[in-house]
Amino acid sequence: MKRIFSVPLLTLFLAVGVSTQAQQKQITLEDIWGGTFRTERLDALHSLANGKEYSVLNYNRAESASTVDVYEYASGKKVRTLVNSKDLKGINYIISYEFSPDESKLLLATQLKQIYRRSSVGTYYVYDIVTKELSLVSEKQIQEPTFSPDGNKIAFGNNNNIYIADLVNNVETQITFDGKQNSIINGITDWVYEEEFAFVRAFDWSKDSQRIAYIRFDETDVPRFSMDVYGTELYPSQQVFKYPKAGDPNADVSLHIYDLRTTSSTEVDLSKYNCYYIPRILWTSDPNILSVRVTNRHQNELDLVFVDARDLSTALILKETDPAYVDVTDDLTFLNDNSFIWTSEKSGWNHIYHYDRKGKLINQVTDGDWEVTRFYGFDPNTGRIYYQSSEDGSINRGVYSVSQSGKNKVKLSSKTGTNSGSFSADYSYFINTYSNAETPYVFSLHQAKDGKELREIKNNNDLKQKVAGYATSPKEFSTISVNGEELNMYMIKPRDFDPNKKYPLFMYQYSGPGSQNVANRWGGANDYWHQMLVQQGMIVACVDGRGTGLKGRDFKKMTQKELGKYEVEDQVAVAEKLGELPYIDEDRIGIWGWSYGGFMSSNCLFQAPETFSMAIAVAPVTSWRFYDTIYTERYMETPQENPDGYDNNSPITHVDNLKGDFLLVHGSADDNVHVQNTMRLVEALVQADKDFEWMIYPDKNHGIYGGNTRIHLYKKMTRFVQESLGSAEPEKLIQIKN
Repeated sequence: MKRIFSVPLLTLFLAVGVSTQAQQKQITLEDIWGGTFRTERLDALHSLANGKEYSVLNYNRAESASTVDVYEYASGKKVRTLVNSKDLKGINYIISYEFSPDESKLLLATQLKQIYRRSSVGTYYVYDIVTKELSLVSEKQIQEPTFSPDGNKIAFGNNNNIYIADLVNNVETQITFDGKQNSIINGITDWVYEEEFAFVRAFDWSKDSQRIAYIRFDETDVPRFSMDVYGTELYPSQQVFKYPKAGDPNADVSLHIYDLRTTSSTEVDLSKYNCYYIPRILWTSDPNILSVRVTNRHQNELDLVFVDARDLSTALILKETDPAYVDVTDDLTFLNDNSFIWTSEKSGWNHIYHYDRKGKLINQVTDGDWEVTRFYGFDPNTGRIYYQSSEDGSINRGVYSVSQSGKNKVKLSSKTGTNSGSFSADYSYFINTYSNAETPYVFSLHQAKDGKELREIKNNNDLKQKVAGYATSPKEFSTISVNGEELNMYMIKPRDFDPNKKYPLFMYQYSGPGSQNVANRWGGANDYWHQMLVQQGMIVACVDGRGTGLKGRDFKKMTQKELGKYEVEDQVAVAEKLGELPYIDEDRIGIWGWSYGGFMSSNCLFQAPETFSMAIAVAPVTSWRFYDTIYTERYMETPQENPDGYDNNSPITHVDNLKGDFLLVHGSADDNVHVQNTMRLVEALVQADKDFEWMIYPDKNHGIYGGNTRIHLYKKMTRFVQESLGSAEPEKLIQIKN
C-alpha cells in the first residue's frame, strides 16, 4: 500500500481506560443538544486594577440569582460579592457587567435583545459599589454604553444617535440629531461593518473625557434588503435593512469629534488618505491625539493616521500594503510615550512590531515561521510583551512573553494543546485556559514572570469522566500531502476499527480564508455529532486546505480572486487519496459544511461527481455576487473587475454535473447569507432537472437554532448521511425518531 501520511504530528484519545460496559454507551442527538456535554467556564473574567484580585460573573441556579464575585489570585478564595441580583429590585438576571475606570461602579446589562451577530439593545443600570445605589442609565433601550475615563459619564447609542448620561447631575444630553433608520447612523456600525470589521461601537472617549470621536454612516445610496418574517400573525411582516452586496455602493463614512466643552461636533478631513472604509478609531495615550485606521475599497492599503483634535490637522504615521489584502486587528496598543505596538504579516508571518510615535520602526519584536495569534499586552514596569502564538505547531497555541527588544523569550504555558492567557492588571499573574482534543477546559493560575503554575482554579473533570463513559474514538492528527502542500488533517475511526472492512468516509470542512478546523482543542457540538456517526460505522475526516490560516501569508492568500478554486481542488484531491486506502469505500465518500463550508461542499459534489457521492450544504453562499462588499471584495475584488472569478467558482455554474445525493438547508431569516443563495441554487437545480432534498427553517437566522430547531436539523442530516453513505456495519445504524 502506498503510504499517504507524513509522520503523525500527534494522536490524542478522547477516552482512555473505559470499562467494557461503558464502551457500549452511544452518543445521541439528545445528549448533544440537551446539555449532557456542557462545559464549565469562568464567565466575564476581569482583573481588578490592584493586580491581586479578579472578578467573575456567577449564576446560582438554586437561588436564580446572578452575582459578581471577587477572588484573590494568590489563594483563590472568594473575598467579597460586589452585587447580587436578588438584592436589586426589578433585575432577575445580570447578562454582563463592566467596571467604571476607578472601579467604584458597575455597569450592568439586563434584558438584552439581539439585533445582529454582535449588536443588541438593552436596559442598563449603574450600580454604586460603595453606596449600593442602583440607577437606570436611560429610560431608552440603548446600545454600547461606555464609561468616560473619569467615570462621571456614559455615552451610548439610541435610534442611530449618540447620547451622554451625566452620572453626577443625572442629566441626559443628545449630541447628534440626524440619525434616521436606513439612512444615517452615528457612532454605531452599519450591518456590513459589524459583520466584517467585527465591531459595533463606532465612538471612543478621549483620555481626558473631554471629547468623543465617532464615525457617521450615510447609508442613503446603499441598496435595501428585505426578509419576510412569517411569525404567528395572519400576515407576515418584513425586516428591511441596508445590505451592500459585492460591487454595490457602501455607506459613505466620515469621522467627527464632539467637544463636550463647546458642545459641538466637527468633521475631520481624511480625503487625502485611503478613506473608503474607516475600520478602527482609538484615542492614543495623548488626550489630544486620535488614531484612525482607513483603507481603500480593495483593502490592500491601510493607513494609520493621527488626528490632532486641537486643530484637526492630520498626519500619516504608517502605511501597510499587501498584493492581496491587509487584515484589520485590535492589536494596536499605545505605550505611555505614544509609541505603539502593531502586528503585521509583512515578513510572511504575523508578528509584533514596535514603532515610535512618528511611525518609525524601533524593532521587530517577534520573528519566525509561525504566527502571533493574539497580543495580550505590554507591562511598562518590566518592558515585557505578552502574546499567544503557534510556535508549538500550527494546530497548537502557546502563551509567551518577550522583552520589548525581542530578546529573552519565555514560554509561559507548559502543556501541548490550546492555551490562552488572561493577565492581571499588573502582569504579575495570568489565568491560563487550556484544552486539547482529549481534555476539556482547565483554568489554572500562573506566575507571569516564568509561567509557574500556582494552583488549579477550575476544571471539567466531571465532563471528562462523563465522556469516558461513551464509546468515543481517537482524533488522530496528521498531515496529508496533496497539490504540493502538506495539509493538516484529523481522522476519526470507529473504536472497533477493522482494516479489512470497507468504511464510508464523511468529510467535514469550512475552508474560508484564514480559518482553522484542524486544531488541538476541545471540541463542540459538531465533534460529538461526528463521534455519533463514527459509532455507527463511518470514518470522519477533516482537512484544512490552501487558503486556511496559521501557515503563513502566502498559504492563506493564495486563493485571492479565486475563492472556491484551490480549496475545492484540495478537498477533491484529499478524498481521492483517502479513497485509495484499502479500508475506505471510494464509492461512498460524502462531504458537508456550513456557510463557507456549504459553499465548498456544494462545489465539491457538483465539480467532482465521480469522487463524492453525497453532500450536505447548510446556509451556503452559492454565488459571491449575493454576499456583502467588505468580505467578498477583500478576497475577490468586485464582480465588475473579476467576473470570471465569481462565476467559474459558483456552485450554480456546475449544477449540470450533479449525480450524487444533495441536501440543502437554510434559515429564511438569515441576515448574513441570505436565503436568496439557496433559492437561486434550487431554481438552477430544478431547471437542470436534478433531484435533491432541501429544507427551509422559517424565521431562523444563519445559526438555525431556537426551540427544537437544532435537533430537528441534525436528525434530518443524520438520516440523510445514513441513507446516502450507509455503514461498514449496517446493523450499527440507529433509527432516528421523528
